[in-house]
Amino acid sequence: MGNYPEYEGKMNKRVDEFHGELKTIRAGRANASVLDKIAVEYYGTMTPIAQIGSISVPEPRMLVIQPWDQSVLNEIEKAINKSEIGITPQNDGKVIRLNFPPLTEERRKELVKTVKKYSEEAKVQIRNIRRDALEDFKKKQKASEITEDDFKGVEKDIQNLTDKYVKEIDDITASKEKEILDV
Repeated sequence: MGNYPEYEGKMNKRVDEFHGELKTIRAGRANASVLDKIAVEYYGTMTPIAQIGSISVPEPRMLVIQPWDQSVLNEIEKAINKSEIGITPQNDGKVIRLNFPPLTEERRKELVKTVKKYSEEAKVQIRNIRRDALEDFKKKQKASEITEDDFKGVEKDIQNLTDKYVKEIDDITASKEKEILDV
């Protein structure tokens, strides 16, 4: 198989992004990554929660956020309430606790649908990268930079790359679905 770092890099980056998207889906257990997309105004700058305090998981279904600067507690609480994680924070004046309720069967099914949607979007983008790669090499063939035989080899290699990354997305999807459906 030939070496196509540009296209492989793009496909790999998309798989990493997909993995990141799935981390923000709450699966019934406490997971600090649900806070990744939540930022708080801190000295005039929107700052991720993880950068203004420590986040711990004292119990399987609880996150504790302990800001280094107590004055930002209310801002963190407001930001979490405005976010879409669906958990109401408890502020005791020192720390914020997030209790993750067990998921209902209906909610689990909704989350699996969301995972599948993200999975399909990621696979479509991988296929778009394949299409772009093949268009680039077709142009090279038309410009007589590569032969038709070279193009057939490239086509096969790019398809193998595509299959590899689509399978990786499918594996990650299956793993996340299992995590969500495990009671």
